[in-house]
Amino acid sequence: MLTIRKSQERGHANHGWLDSHHSFSFANYYDPEHMGWGNLRVINEDRIAPGTGFGTHGHRDMEIISYVLQGNLAHKDSMGNVKGIPPGDVQRMSAGSGVMHSEFNQAPDQTTHFLQIWIEPNVRGIPPSYEQKTFADADKRGRLRLVASPDAAEGSVKIHASARLYAGLFDGQEAAQLQLATGRKGYVHLVRGELEVNGHALRAGDAVQLEGESQVSVRNGRQAEVLVFDLQP
Repeated sequence: MLTIRKSQERGHANHGWLDSHHSFSFANYYDPEHMGWGNLRVINEDRIAPGTGFGTHGHRDMEIISYVLQGNLAHKDSMGNVKGIPPGDVQRMSAGSGVMHSEFNQAPDQTTHFLQIWIEPNVRGIPPSYEQKTFADADKRGRLRLVASPDAAEGSVKIHASARLYAGLFDGQEAAQLQLATGRKGYVHLVRGELEVNGHALRAGDAVQLEGESQVSVRNGRQAEVLVFDLQP
């Protein structure tokens, strides 16, 4: 089974300083048909206005991944991490038993555009932790590069969840396939550009849910950047 969800079907909230699109129910956006997919719980596409951001707030028992597309996301947390997250970096924060953090766009004249991703963990109450790694465009060009996994394979960031996240850049004749084991779910989020996924044409912000499919196939990209999830059902 393959289900396409168009970008404009997502939830949307514009708070002035924050323009956010929600792939799944979040905050004031509630849709019982879109509460998550497998253990993927949140994909928010956020644009933070210059000089603004999320004040200090808390999380528990969630694997949180930040994927920056434009600008720089300033992160500060109760574990003592003070980091800037530029495009190309993947940040993982395991909230575990509890963590406080803030996220800001400190640039005076540039919007920060990023994806906030939450995945439900397979362990709870663990000490909170933080990890951040750079994945060069060359490593994602024409392939699905593993960027987050439960075993830190291939230099990916380690998440405490039965999920794997891949990122890829595709243009022209570049193509790739990802095999899905029996019983696993797949989820594809097209970050930007245009791309064919299992023969279906997608545009930026579109997504595909896969269940009972043996593989994810991507091809015919036009300046495409894509995230592909292999998920626990």
